Amino acid sequence: MANVLITGANRGIGLALARRFAQRGDQVIAVCRQASDELRALGVRVESGIDVTSDQAVAALGKKLGIGTLDLLVLNAGILRDDNLEDVTIDDVRAQMEVNAIAPLRLAQALHRALRRGGKIAAITSRMGSIGDNGSGGYYGYRMSKAALNAMAMSLARDLREDGIAVAILHPGFVKTEMTDHQGNVTPDESARMLIERIDALDT
Repeated sequence: MANVLITGANRGIGLALARRFAQRGDQVIAVCRQASDELRALGVRVESGIDVTSDQAVAALGKKLGIGTLDLLVLNAGILRDDNLEDVTIDDVRAQMEVNAIAPLRLAQALHRALRRGGKIAAITSRMGSIGDNGSGGYYGYRMSKAALNAMAMSLARDLREDGIAVAILHPGFVKTEMTDHQGNVTPDESARMLIERIDALDT
């Protein structure tokens, strides 16, 4: 049985991950700004009212958890705003950078001491963060934020290796969630199953 903390756990991939971890007997801490009925129904520990863009909120969460209490930290919270060159706004780009790239670093900095030796961090990224794989353009803020997340997680993996903490950068697939207007080729539950398989296999 593992102690698992998941951000953005109120819906979509985060909710599906929380459900699957709970079903197999892990202790789940579900972090979100506002808990959904579906999340409450899982019977897991819910830490709601947490704004991942707030230094104070994340620091308070870290103090509440203490040292050496977690086995897995899943950095899942994210936002997506559709844009193209004609209508992209800097405010939208900034918002996506704050949630998708800066918040995961804030969380990792505040919570990594809560991870036991042998613990793991999973950063949920997107194929859209790949520079080489960008064949369609657009989505400036989202692509930029996920590319930044990838760079952050790679440094995190290097810095935490000596502490015995493994870091994974995981693409969940094109998932049918509210974020994608329920378009995609995989359900949240299917995505969660495959993500957990990769997380279980992760090692330093």
